[in-house]
Amino acid sequence: MRKYTIILEADPEEGGYTVTVPALPGCVTQGETVEQCIERAREAIASYLAGLIADGEPIPDDVRTAQVEVAA
Repeated sequence: MRKYTIILEADPEEGGYTVTVPALPGCVTQGETVEQCIERAREAIASYLAGLIADGEPIPDDVRTAQVEVAA
């Protein structure tokens, strides 16, 4: 099993979220709820990895992320 960080960005105009996977460039999906986004992200990641395997490409590891606080 592998773990990948996903980023959900709210779409204020259309509603729902856009989901990206920083470790997998071009791996993008969307959903109306957080739960739907997580499920669709799993599907998108699995498909992305299957494509890499089929092409004989290495499977990337997850990138590590951190958050910092700044005064605004």
